[in-house]
Amino acid sequence: MARVLVMIPSGEVYDHDNVRWYKYQDVQRSINHYHNIGDAFVFDSTLKLLKFTQLRTLTINQFVEEDVDRLRSEFDYVVLRGSNYIHSDMNWECAEQVLKRLGLPVLAFGIGAQAPVNGKIELSESTKNVLRIIGDSTQSIGVRGAYTAQVLWDLGIRNTRIIGCPTAFRKNNPDLKITLPKVENLKKVGLTIRREVSPAYAKDIKQYLTFHRDLVKSFASRFDTTLFAQGEVEEKKLVLGTDEQKEEAIEALKKNAWVGEWYLDEEIERLYRSRLFYSDVVADYDAAVSACDLVLGYRLHGNLMALANGVPSIYFTYDSRTREFADTFKIPRFDVFSAKVFRLSDYWDPSCFDPFNGAYRHVYAAMHQFLEENKIPNRMLGNEFVLDEKRMAAAQ
Repeated sequence: MARVLVMIPSGEVYDHDNVRWYKYQDVQRSINHYHNIGDAFVFDSTLKLLKFTQLRTLTINQFVEEDVDRLRSEFDYVVLRGSNYIHSDMNWECAEQVLKRLGLPVLAFGIGAQAPVNGKIELSESTKNVLRIIGDSTQSIGVRGAYTAQVLWDLGIRNTRIIGCPTAFRKNNPDLKITLPKVENLKKVGLTIRREVSPAYAKDIKQYLTFHRDLVKSFASRFDTTLFAQGEVEEKKLVLGTDEQKEEAIEALKKNAWVGEWYLDEEIERLYRSRLFYSDVVADYDAAVSACDLVLGYRLHGNLMALANGVPSIYFTYDSRTREFADTFKIPRFDVFSAKVFRLSDYWDPSCFDPFNGAYRHVYAAMHQFLEENKIPNRMLGNEFVLDEKRMAAAQ
């Protein structure tokens, strides 16, 4: 059992390994604050893989030598929650000084790089230095996919291991398999929505939003559909806000140049008022996606949450992050910028999830190996899978 420092957490921990947003019951405290609850999914899932006795946040917004020295003697290693840290605008604050002084292993738990639409990724010297410190501190550095591994390779960091994301493995089930129900039994569908998008990563905003709009309306007309939001202020207000705040949210959406023109029509407004789901508690999402027959959409971790519960999920890819996740896990996907028409029937073949089922077991083993080679106590495996994992390693 280990004593763990968490670098860049996302939410408060309760009941040992469960995560919710800070002071979540005080809704008005954060109603005007955008926080992506998907980051809390990753934090929650990370804790569910580990064995630990103590947990504390490692502060990186200031550097106090005495505090860092005390933490070195009281804790065993640092967890860097998996997220999209490797991009041109990342601000590491005092992390470089803190980590150098701390001298503990820093477990990078499925970190990722974000490619711009045009040109090569440009990283600050601070980002490069922090990544090198992390890479030098452990046997391996866990990345979400091949693109991120290549970015680190170009920086001279060669000890990467592709481990996907902890959210996929939150149930600690090495034998998970996705099987499709009969299409006639498909009743309840979850759509993970992402109305907010950046032109730096999505190359055609109009196509993105109009496709998004039409997808929502199509599924809502055919199935009992829930729209899963993950933190945008207007969507939060429509679910958790006062009546006045709900009207403010609709007006704000209408006044948004992109949303008002290409996304929010009368039907979408009706669905937003009646079908949206949002919660600041990760367990609420876990229960909600588990109740669905199918989950599909734009949210990396919302879709992975469904797959972790054995619910089929289809990714709609629009940037390097979504493509990298789908590539790592071989998840069925549809490119929103393609000239093709999305048809659910194209994905409703019994063999459609065979690649995912195979990749899941392989990446699960990679995640376990990552934890083991870094000497991290974990809850991932039973004896039967350990033997199978050894056979897989020997065969390779």
